[in-house]
Order: sequence, then structure tokens, then C-alpha cells
Amino acid sequence: QVQLVESGGGLGQAGGSLRLSCAASGRTLSPATWAWFRQAPGKEREFVGAVTRIGWNTFYTDSVKGRFTITRDNARNMLYLHMNSLKPEATAVYYCAVGSPRSVAVTNDYLYWGQGPQVTVSS
Repeated sequence: QVQLVESGGGLGQAGGSLRLSCAASGRTLSPATWAWFRQAPGKEREFVGAVTRIGWNTFYTDSVKGRFTITRDNARNMLYLHMNSLKPEATAVYYCAVGSPRSVAVTNDYLYWGQGPQVTVSS
């Protein structure tokens, strides 16, 4: 089993920055793909970005490219989401996830999920 515990988030302002952290514990997680998803009220959970298990390649959904950055610390089993130039539409519950997906953006391919802290961006 793997436990994912997220921290950070909260209230941010448009144009500002927030950072989310995800700490993993349990069985070894390497190699694995780590990802961030988010779910806004009344909407389906959507892919934000991921860092792959091989090559540390990063992928982002178009709406956050250039503003959000995912970093990963394998030694500490930590994943981070650095969110810059925030927009109100970033308001959502954010989840970190770990798995071996066929495609990084496929929600159901991730086996382990964090609890999902709320991020609220005011205009």
C-alpha cells in the first residue's frame, strides 16, 4: 500500500502563487508516474500534469502550461505542484496520484490518490 498526504493550497489571489506538496509513504514508489489532477465543483476530475517514471518527463494540460510546474524528489518521496500566475478557474480540489498509467492523463490508471486539498483563487 501507498499513502499519499498532500499539504499546501488554501486561498490564493489571481496572479499569485501557491504550492502543493504530496508526501508518499509505504511501499517503494520507484519507478512510478506521479501526477496531479483537479476537480472543480460540478465538473469531472481533470488531468493537470505528470512526471513520468522514466526520464522524468513532464506533461501538462494546455491550460496550465507555462504557469504550473511539477517537481519530484525521489529521495524524499515528494511531489510538488508549483502554481504561478493563478487564475480563478484554477479553483478546485487538487489530488496527487501515483501509478503506472498507459497514458499520463487517464484518471482510472492511477492506483493511489491523495485526499485532495482545496485551492481557491480569488479574482
